[in-house]
Amino acid sequence: MEIIRDNKNNSQRSVLVKRDTKETKISLKLNIDGSGKSSLDTGIGFFNHMLDGFSRHGFFDLDVSVKGDLDVDCHHTIEDTGIVLGTAIKEALGDKAGIRRYGSMILPMDEALVLCAVDLSGRPYLQYHAEFTVPRVGDMDTEMAKEFFYAVSYAAGMNLHIKVLDGTNNHHIMEAMFKAFAKALDEATQEDPRIKGVLSTKGSL
Repeated sequence: MEIIRDNKNNSQRSVLVKRDTKETKISLKLNIDGSGKSSLDTGIGFFNHMLDGFSRHGFFDLDVSVKGDLDVDCHHTIEDTGIVLGTAIKEALGDKAGIRRYGSMILPMDEALVLCAVDLSGRPYLQYHAEFTVPRVGDMDTEMAKEFFYAVSYAAGMNLHIKVLDGTNNHHIMEAMFKAFAKALDEATQEDPRIKGVLSTKGSL
């Protein structure tokens, strides 16, 4: 995996991550302090749509290019993108000095309601409660939502809770999950002038 930090736009929290395997070739650029712009090409239309919502609603600039073994299925493409995104989040935040660390959101989308809570603790954990009634939404397997968030949480060292509180439309449920995650992560990564160093009694995250 190759990690390149980018300070050209006066942001200390911008990073490019590249990862090549026999299954996927991924280039992902993330700017935590962005405006919600994205350029997305994963080969999976619905996954592009989810990442676009993540970028827009979290105010993250996100460029993603993935060439994966979609002739097999969508698993490697989505899971590996999660690994690279989680790595980018971790690297862009550095030592996490001055950030709020915690973020949460209960996000409605029509009949769907999703809770997401984030702790950028450095300790990876995913607590996921969601059920879908169809195997696929568009060209994305619904079971891959959990695999994506698991990969992000473990690569980023993030405690991530996602719970679907209500909903019947599978598109709405999954979209609400990605947007709720974006809003919670945006809150957790915000810098707070009251915080000196890191927000931890241990002195490090």
